[in-house]
Amino acid sequence: MEQAVQKTKAELIRDSLRSSMDYVDYKLMVSRLALEGKSTGSMESREYVDFTRLNDQRMKRLDKTIKIDADSQAKIKQLNKKTTWLVLTESWCGDAAQTLPVMNKIADLNGNISLRLVLRDDNLELMEQFLSNGAMAIPKLIAIDENTGKVTGEWGSRPSIAAKMVQDYKSKYGKLTAEFKQDLQLWYNKDKGQNTVSDLLSLLFLK
Repeated sequence: MEQAVQKTKAELIRDSLRSSMDYVDYKLMVSRLALEGKSTGSMESREYVDFTRLNDQRMKRLDKTIKIDADSQAKIKQLNKKTTWLVLTESWCGDAAQTLPVMNKIADLNGNISLRLVLRDDNLELMEQFLSNGAMAIPKLIAIDENTGKVTGEWGSRPSIAAKMVQDYKSKYGKLTAEFKQDLQLWYNKDKGQNTVSDLLSLLFLK
């Protein structure tokens, strides 16, 4: 029996980029799934279908309401190297629905940033190379220098403030409750994507 050859990170990234989609196509896919009562992922469930519907509405709303302040816009426009943001996501992921519209707004401000999306469960080998605290948490953004093909940084699965909120709550109570998840949603609503903008600005200008 032949032994399977393990792909390198570079090969996994290259293969995933070949099957990736842009933000517009991703949104169209989510909208279609929401209408059909389906979701992405290897484990389709009623809960995932409901989340897909909710996320379809959420992204449409955030696309209209997310604003990037003038100072941040100016910094984003200063980026002079071609960068690909390869993001692992799924239609049912609430954190992805909150942050993908922000990533897209940033990418729209600078032609040197290419935003490409792939589904986690279709790219598990890649996901396993970019775990967050040992978990296959999404969204997961992998920043790639287009000239060298090297990974220059990663981000995810939540904005830094939200990630600390989750970590602190889990440390105190062991797991996330429905009440905490509601509080987290309220935080997202209040933050309006600003923490994500700040995080991704730092990522863009990593040395």
